[in-house]
Amino acid sequence: MATATTPVGQDQPTKTASPPVVFDLSQPPVIEGFTPLPRPREENFKDKFIRKTKENPFVPIGCLGTAGALIYGLSAFRRGKTRQSQLLMRARIFAQGFTVVAIIVGVAATALKPKQ
Repeated sequence: MATATTPVGQDQPTKTASPPVVFDLSQPPVIEGFTPLPRPREENFKDKFIRKTKENPFVPIGCLGTAGALIYGLSAFRRGKTRQSQLLMRARIFAQGFTVVAIIVGVAATALKPKQ
């Protein structure tokens, strides 16, 4: 078997040392033709609640109706008014259904709304 010989000085390709890449994690990366959106400010609970209530006002109304029917129905049950208690538990179920439908309609409306 013949061995391949290489001329002297061409044993290995020459490698140039590239400078190490330093990433600044406090800044977004620079990409040509792309400008990142500014970060939105932090929202506290009160601001978020008000924003969500304005977007879909029927969900809090349904929640209040459900809670009201439940509390009033339990107090009627405690006083021994079984007929009134049963009617209020049915009203609670209706209010819960209304709330679920309001949530579904709100999600669908948000999904179908065009992006700004």
